Amino acid sequence: MSPDKISLKRLTLVIALSLSLTIISSSTPASFPQEKPGLNLLLVTIDTLRADGLSCYDSGHVKTPNIDKVAGSGWIFARAFAHNPLTLPSHANILLGTTPLYHGVHDNENFVVREEWLTLAELLKSHGYATGAFIGGFPLDARFGLNQGFDVYDDDFKPKGAPKYSSGERKAEEVVRKAIPWIKDRTSSWFAWLHLYDPHAEYIPPEPYLSQHKSQPYYGEAAYVDFALGKLFQFMDDNALFGKTVVVLTSDHGESLGQHGEETHGVYVYNPTLWIPLIIRVPAGKPAKINQPVSHVDIFPTVCDVLDISAPPLLQGISLLPATRGKDLAPRTLYFEALDAYDNYGWAPVRGVISQNLKFTESPIPELYDLDKDFDETHNLAGRRPLGEFRSELAKTMEKLSHSESAKAARQPDRETVEILKSLGYVSGAGTPPKGPFGPSDDVKSLLPLYVEVEYLLNKTKPEAAIPRLREIISRNPRIFQPHLALAKLLIKEGKNAEALEILAAGFQKYPASYEIFALYCESLLASNRYDAVIETFRSKDYIQKGSEPKTWIILANALLKQNRVPEAIQALEKAASMDDGYADVFLNLGSACFSQFTASRDERFYARAVQNLEKAIQLNPNLAEAYNTLGAAYLVKGKLKEAISAWERVINISPKFPKAHYYLGLAYYGLADTDKALKNFLRYKELAYVSLTPEEKSKLDDYIAAAQAKKRHSTQTRTIVMIPDLPSIGPR
Repeated sequence: MSPDKISLKRLTLVIALSLSLTIISSSTPASFPQEKPGLNLLLVTIDTLRADGLSCYDSGHVKTPNIDKVAGSGWIFARAFAHNPLTLPSHANILLGTTPLYHGVHDNENFVVREEWLTLAELLKSHGYATGAFIGGFPLDARFGLNQGFDVYDDDFKPKGAPKYSSGERKAEEVVRKAIPWIKDRTSSWFAWLHLYDPHAEYIPPEPYLSQHKSQPYYGEAAYVDFALGKLFQFMDDNALFGKTVVVLTSDHGESLGQHGEETHGVYVYNPTLWIPLIIRVPAGKPAKINQPVSHVDIFPTVCDVLDISAPPLLQGISLLPATRGKDLAPRTLYFEALDAYDNYGWAPVRGVISQNLKFTESPIPELYDLDKDFDETHNLAGRRPLGEFRSELAKTMEKLSHSESAKAARQPDRETVEILKSLGYVSGAGTPPKGPFGPSDDVKSLLPLYVEVEYLLNKTKPEAAIPRLREIISRNPRIFQPHLALAKLLIKEGKNAEALEILAAGFQKYPASYEIFALYCESLLASNRYDAVIETFRSKDYIQKGSEPKTWIILANALLKQNRVPEAIQALEKAASMDDGYADVFLNLGSACFSQFTASRDERFYARAVQNLEKAIQLNPNLAEAYNTLGAAYLVKGKLKEAISAWERVINISPKFPKAHYYLGLAYYGLADTDKALKNFLRYKELAYVSLTPEEKSKLDDYIAAAQAKKRHSTQTRTIVMIPDLPSIGPR
């Protein structure tokens, strides 16, 4: 950490601690009665949980008796709102006590919590608290920066021995199972944070909750989380911890479940995704239900008030304790935003404010709702009254909450981050820079339905129906690149590569900032043997993703290899390897390229590098048949027939219909004078690949078969003859 970062954080702590000492020396009574040492703090955040996912808020969908019991002796905030409909920024809001305008984290992929900011965990740690976090979902992995201040940050989502990108989540029971022993072992005040990811899509709760909620599995997830938390609450009951622990339970955001046309969350800012449960239980507090509007940034100052710790300066929320005593909170404006589509696709930004009962959303198609009369937001009042005062209020609020260095939170995600977020349903961005001015056609309400239709056409519609519909959508010239991408993918799937290439060329010209179109365009050019075009296209545009995404570098390398520019190809692959040392395909291609260079130059250094990289590829992915295939060829060149045979037998075990492996096995066994096995593999190769061979290749194979058959008839033993086969092809991966 740099000195300026240290000084900023330390300064904040010093001020907060100085205020605490002032309070103690002046004998000011604590904001809330507590035992000495201080009360413990248990923070539970349930991912993607709508407020109506708890029966203490709405008993019509699901029963959550364990959470209800805690809520029954606590404070239920009936109108709590998130500032973002996404996991990482919402948790940053909670743990930093500031809005995204201040800390700069706006979505799950492109930002990180900076070290400068003081977290709730760091503040409590400075007051002697033990701190432990137990995380259920990858969007809160330590790499995103929210681990600051935690003695333990348990974010191990990957099962032992599982592939690198196999999992980005774990079940609620596992999170609880990890947290209980840690809490049990504490001998001083502690702060435990449990993040439970289960209500997030896909909705597949374990039995019996799946069967009990067959028609609404989302609510089955909520019921399961309540069951898992019941184990934690029972442990706390058994150990008399409720009498000395403050419990805060909330969610990061809700879930649309089809309301307003959004299935999940992240794009719209309607109440199904912004309205959240917030329950606070304190040992000596009187139960209450508070209907005043509150937000995530209020949790930090409220916790400080309850624990009798002075809140650090610059928090943007307020303590909610006065509201729990029946007092009105001072009138204020709550800010919210949804910028994921803006950051990743260049759609119009969505921002807004809630002021008392009115909710204003600024976008090319503005919206205004009276939440007292229309909490479901079905009657847009924006066309019925002037919006100048609301736009002015939004501008003033944004100016008040913003920090001059918030943009420094931006960062380019690495490949692992992108892959895991994709596995969790988060679509990787196109890297499209914000554009403007924005009109109604750029509004998320205009583009999300189109995006949803395109995804449906790509994944759930037969190509013969999807392809003409996608052509029709493209003809309408919407400012969205996904129809071009989806149509090209379907055409490739149908074997219509020339048509796909035309669509991609048009898409690349119209949406040059779309990295997804660029990548597929390069790949399709390579498949069409247009190697010069691949190289020219690759070098024509700079993308941020080129610094962290190795795939297009592999495509470039293959085009260079096809032009026999092997040293340049090796340089491109070394660049790719420097970006991700856990990507097996990079080392497969690098090993194959080095092997090609060895066969051309007989430079033993390239042979050693070839074997080294192929072995690393296999280490990273033991089922990578292509790596064994090339490694077998490398062994054969050196006369290591047994090792070569072992490698190709491994290829056949992994992929029984891998044609070339049978050909190479035939050659190797022929060299060892094992006529039966040689003939068997030559015949199998002929069965699998004969129709695709050139006349010269067919003649060569027929000669080998005839020779093997002749040897078998006469049982002739000959000396070992080492044959060097054609090199394995190095296709894009």
